[in-house]
Amino acid sequence: MRVALLLSSLSGLLVAGPASDASIQTPDAAALRRVPVGYPDGRAFYFTRAAYTDFRRGDFGSFRRRRGSWSTDYPKADVQFLIGLTRLTNIDAYELEHPMRLDDPDLRRYPFLYAVEVGAMALTDTEIEGLRSYLLAGGFLVVDDFWGSRQWANFEREMRRVFPEYTIVDIPMEHPLLRTFYRIDEVRQVPNVWQGRTGGPTWEYDGFVPHLRGIFDDADRLMVLINWNSDLGDAWEWAEDPFYPLPFSNFAYQLGVNMIIYGMSR
Repeated sequence: MRVALLLSSLSGLLVAGPASDASIQTPDAAALRRVPVGYPDGRAFYFTRAAYTDFRRGDFGSFRRRRGSWSTDYPKADVQFLIGLTRLTNIDAYELEHPMRLDDPDLRRYPFLYAVEVGAMALTDTEIEGLRSYLLAGGFLVVDDFWGSRQWANFEREMRRVFPEYTIVDIPMEHPLLRTFYRIDEVRQVPNVWQGRTGGPTWEYDGFVPHLRGIFDDADRLMVLINWNSDLGDAWEWAEDPFYPLPFSNFAYQLGVNMIIYGMSR
């Protein structure tokens, strides 16, 4: 009920607009120029988005593609989720977007990291080294919004470069992450905004079944949470849209809150 009431209140909120149009595929300074200079110290949580290199070339007629796959739904999804997080919990969260490169030496200051559309990920060697070091040092990566066997194969290949010694496994429904704040008994498939609005199929490509998977270290710590064949980001971004079905946004906020609290309390 708390989530439903929150979502009904989002329609009047003003959130950040789209990021600037930078025709690049690597996350250089131009792509990140929305980021404020000097983040305030002392906040308990930052919703940090991974700015990574991808293999797509050209704009494909899409403004979003010209900014790189990492910036899908950015920054509105991030900011709108943070509105919900601060209203549903007492977490002292920085209220704006917070993208960082994987090879940024300051990445370790922020233990939560969110990455989207990893089906197009093509990490450089320095990004591989940075991500591996970050995760082994205690960082927590959440992966979202990629679909089907082809995108999975690319993501799995990139993760083998990061962690050749670890395998990807299914997250059991009794895992603490699914009980830490909200009790989640079912992994729902969350569609993109267009399919959600029109009542169309919830899947994309051959991604018919949603999966929640992960990578654990030797101490059984969850380092990477993988939300495959589902799109939490669109459900956050369009939570105020009266035509986007409430059950999808409700689930997306519940899982999102759980993953933040779990990641901060391990």
